[in-house]
This record gives sequence, C-alpha cells and structure tokens, in this order.
Amino acid sequence: MSQYALTSRENEQKRKVALVVGAQGVIGRNLIDYLTTLDDWDVIGVARRGGTSTDRVRYVMVDLLDRDDCHEKLGSLTQVTHIFYAAYQDRPTWAELVPPNLAMLVHVIEAVEPIAADLQHVSLMQGYKVYGAHLGPFKTPARESDPPHMPPEFNVDQQAFLEQRQRGKTWNWSAIRPSVVGGFALGNPMNLASVIAVYAAISKELGLPLRFPGKPGAYDKLLEMTDAGLLARATVWAATDERCANQAFNINNGDLFRWSEMWPKIARFFELEVAPPLPMSLTVVMADKEPLWNAMIEKYGLAPHPYQKVTSWGFGDFVFSWDYDMFADGSKARRFGFHEYVDTEAMFLSIFENFRHRKVIP
Repeated sequence: MSQYALTSRENEQKRKVALVVGAQGVIGRNLIDYLTTLDDWDVIGVARRGGTSTDRVRYVMVDLLDRDDCHEKLGSLTQVTHIFYAAYQDRPTWAELVPPNLAMLVHVIEAVEPIAADLQHVSLMQGYKVYGAHLGPFKTPARESDPPHMPPEFNVDQQAFLEQRQRGKTWNWSAIRPSVVGGFALGNPMNLASVIAVYAAISKELGLPLRFPGKPGAYDKLLEMTDAGLLARATVWAATDERCANQAFNINNGDLFRWSEMWPKIARFFELEVAPPLPMSLTVVMADKEPLWNAMIEKYGLAPHPYQKVTSWGFGDFVFSWDYDMFADGSKARRFGFHEYVDTEAMFLSIFENFRHRKVIP
C-alpha cells in the first residue's frame, strides 16, 4: 500500500463527526459555526425545522419528541463520534418542562448510541437551573460541586440519564453550564440580546428614554453572561480533552456586571437617554407593538422578520426579575485548561451591531 493511501486512511480515522442537536438555536448555531472552522470535523445539524445543507454541514429535520421519527432519521448515522445536545422545548411550568426535555434526549441517545461504533462523547447543555437559580436567591458563586435542589428540574434528570447510560461504555459525557447566552439567533425563546435590541428600537421610535423594566432591586444586583462563541469553544474543548471526561463545567464570560452600569452603555449605543427604572412586564406592555414594528420594517427597510421571531418578552421578564445575585464560579474550567474570556459590554455591543448589519433593527 502506498504512503499516500496510509496517510489518507489515518486522516479518515482521525476525522470527527459532530451531531449537533438543536442546530437552529443560539447555542447550536454558534457551535456549528465554530466547528466548521476546524478542519478535522464533519457536522450534522439536527433541528425540527431542518436547515440548508452546505459542503461542511448536513441538516436533518427531526421531531425529537417522536421516538419513531428519531430512529428513522438518526438511526443510520453510524459515523457520529460526538453528540452535542442543545435542544430545548419550553413549557408553562417547571414540572411540565421535564417530560418533553428528558424524552428528546433519551430518543436521540437511544437512536444513535447503539449504532455509532466510534461514539466518543456526549455533551449536554445545561444552565444555572441546576443550582436552583430560577427559583430565587441561591448560593453564589455557584459551584459544580454544590448539592442538588428539590425537583422538578429537567437538567438534573437529563444528566442522571446520561450518567446511568454511560456506565460500562467507552464514551464519556460532559455537562456544560452557561449563564444567559448572548448571540445572534432569531426565533429563539431565550435570546436576551434581541429582547433588549427590539425594546430599545421601539423606545427610540416612540421618542421614549430607555427604562430598565425589571423588578425593584434587580437593577443593582450582580450577574454575568456567556458569549455564544466562547460557549462553543468551551463546549468543543470539554468534548475533546480527556481530562474533562464525565465532568460538569460552569462556562461564563469571566466578568460580572450590574444593570445599573450596563444599561446606560446600552442606551448610549442606541443614542437614547436613560430614565429611572420602572417595573413593567414586557409581555404586557409590548403585546400591542406588532403594528408599530411592521411600520418600522417598512420605514427603515428592515429584513421582514415577524415580530414574534425577533422577540421573546417572557424571557426578558424572567431575566429582569432577578432581584438577587446571579453568577457562578468558572474557575474549574480554568483549572482543567480552558482560559478564554469575553468582555460582556463588548459582547452586547457586537451583537447589536450584528443586528443592525443584518437589518433586524434600525
């Protein structure tokens, strides 16, 4: 056999195949964008809405809640080496979140794991809900070793399933825990940057100052964010560094901020004055703004994104209700070898610039 043939076979064996589940969300999209910059990865994106395949990414349209559809669409992907799970379905209550979100993960693993002979890693995207951050004031900084809280919590159930499934297997898992993720993705139920951008654009159109709409006390509490690009790099690092096998990691930008300091900087970007905070539900006060938004699309030549796709007011209300500190200790990832960080102010302004560039906002 020629030396070229040997080298070709070795390269083929070294190639990794990522199955990115939740490919159209802010986390999944940025993960795919990063993976396509790496020469030794092939990427398969899984989403309910599918996607436009390229020479580097093949998309598969799957209803993850349908076990049969998962087996039919994913049951032939024998080449997958790494599963990156970032899918999520929203529900009205914490208890109602558990069955669908656990079922989707179970369906993916049951379809792919038995037939992917070279499966090396399953990466599970979580969040600070593991620490009870969504319930009220919790211990900060939160650490990966903190004890669990009273269920229901689907993140915990998902991890327990993976831990049990992994026993005796050659593959391993990691649990990635970001704070609120900042990045560009429309139609995402948890995109704080788009909430702020559209809220600011409408405030400006109405000749209003930019008021912080959150709960009394939320304006001066400490919190942090996680840049979607940073999160992608950390996720791939944890999935490919053997030191990270079967470990959980908090992943955050590395700095803390208060809205009382960040809000005026955001207002300055949109050339708005700042007025004192005024507690108000964005879900309520922005409910009648669709006609105005449509008029703004016409007036400023914006991309014709439906109002519902550029807004997630309920998530904004959720984040702005945190009248308690919201941050975690990110030092474990640094101790294990991941040292990147992002300036949160620069992250916000970069995302807003991106929205403008893509004509999402004026």
